[in-house]
Amino acid sequence: MCAVTHEDVRAAADRIGGHVLRTPVIEVADGLWLKLELLQHSGSFKVRGAFNRMLSAGELPGSGVIAASGGNHGLAVAFAARALGTRAEIFVPEVTSPVKVAGLAALGAHITQTGAIYSEAAEAAAKRAAESGALMVHAYDQPEVVAGQGTTGLELMEQTGGVDTVLAAVGGGGFAAGITVGTAAVIGARSGTAADRAASVADGTAAGITVGAAGGGGPKIVAVEPERIPTLHAARRAGEPVPVEVSGVAADALGASRIGGLAFEILSGDRVESVLVTDEAIVAARRTLWERHRVAAEHSGAAAYAALLSGVYTPAPGERVAVVVCGSNTDPATLTTD
Repeated sequence: MCAVTHEDVRAAADRIGGHVLRTPVIEVADGLWLKLELLQHSGSFKVRGAFNRMLSAGELPGSGVIAASGGNHGLAVAFAARALGTRAEIFVPEVTSPVKVAGLAALGAHITQTGAIYSEAAEAAAKRAAESGALMVHAYDQPEVVAGQGTTGLELMEQTGGVDTVLAAVGGGGFAAGITVGTAAVIGARSGTAADRAASVADGTAAGITVGAAGGGGPKIVAVEPERIPTLHAARRAGEPVPVEVSGVAADALGASRIGGLAFEILSGDRVESVLVTDEAIVAARRTLWERHRVAAEHSGAAAYAALLSGVYTPAPGERVAVVVCGSNTDPATLTTD
């Protein structure tokens, strides 16, 4: 049994429903949807997991919460902490963009910038949490965080009536893992009208539904990583999480040096296809999202779309595909210049 189940995701949806946005889905071509999770509070999906972790913990310690982040997770934790009236201490590496650091300050977080990459900031945060007693909110490797991120998948299936394939970016893997679990119950939900399919997904009555995680049925998950940060790709090849070098245009948000243990367990299943995209493809996808759809994504937010646009993943005729655009914390002046 996986450590995160479909029931956990549904419970997370109930728990965080009053705190997060139901982000829109737009059909940009026949059978192609963009899930605009970049319009979520704090500019990314991360707030879902942050709220679920904090609300699952019961009474929060007087020392508040603590997190390490390349930026987006820290912004989410700071946003959730402010909403729940507690203190947030965020450790970020030197690679974190000034836009994200400024956002943390605006949310009232106590910021420590240390280490060259995320893993070094994470070590400092863990040490501080042990000293202070603050609640650690991990960026991707906690069951409550993964379940919270999985609520994106629940929404997506309800909004589209079910798809064949979901493309999602991978850093530490919590987001793609959550989506894998959150969409796992959708076997046989393709019959009838779109409204019928959406209703069956929402109430769990779709014909042939199997509830589970990586081994359960549901749409194919295409897990998209930058070639220069292949945490899942390397782990699947090695048979276990292994360290990778971190660099490239999406390093501030997808800059984990190894896949999370929970994510590896879930994303090792047969439903998941691991693909890599170049930095050039990410930059081109980001520019296309802006020029064609007026969607202002950060580089990590455009990574999943890059797999589709560059041909790394090519849908079959008639395949229903959703791409999750997952982050917007970027300098808008760079949308056409990078």
